Amino acid sequence: MRELQRWLGDNPQFEQNMAFLEDFQYLMMCYRSSIKEVKTKLEILADELSLQKKRSPIHSIESRIKKPKSIGEKLIKRGKTISIDNIRNELNDVAGIRVTCSYVDDVYDIVNMLVSQDDVELIRTKDYIKNPKESGYRSLHIIVAIPIFLSEKSEIFRIEIQIRTIAMDFWASLEHSLRYKGDVPPVAFKKLEDAATNISKMEDQMLTIRKYIEE
Repeated sequence: MRELQRWLGDNPQFEQNMAFLEDFQYLMMCYRSSIKEVKTKLEILADELSLQKKRSPIHSIESRIKKPKSIGEKLIKRGKTISIDNIRNELNDVAGIRVTCSYVDDVYDIVNMLVSQDDVELIRTKDYIKNPKESGYRSLHIIVAIPIFLSEKSEIFRIEIQIRTIAMDFWASLEHSLRYKGDVPPVAFKKLEDAATNISKMEDQMLTIRKYIEE
């Protein structure tokens, strides 16, 4: 809340709009609740699949809420005014979850099971595993809409979920640190692309070995 107040202090359009602060605080509570809803669904799926497969398909679940400054900057970049309605209607990634799995097939299994639930609506899919970015980045991104149940009503909120393997996540962390380091020679990014290719081949091999063991 204090961060938002400091940030709004630099934005004349909200200098006297204390009602916006209260509405924003309520909105962030709803986004946090949407994260809790999805994390619970994922944890239940992980527990069930652990019993069925005798191994845990989900390695970790992390979440985050965009900071007020990032929310405002993204709306302004899109030519939108900063309002509660625009935050809800224009942005899909205010609330985000990152799931890491051991194997590539676990990624697709988890997504298919999640979006098949009656109260989960799949809005968008970007499959960077089957179609990696030029940099070599691989991950499966989905936007889903889910209801959160409050004391007197329910509301629908969208949340971004990124699902990838442990190896993909390790690569993405390294790539992110290189891009923000500055003065990194182009050859480093070329080697990073090569590493992404090698990781993909290694994951295919590990998946084949696992299937041999399971047979």
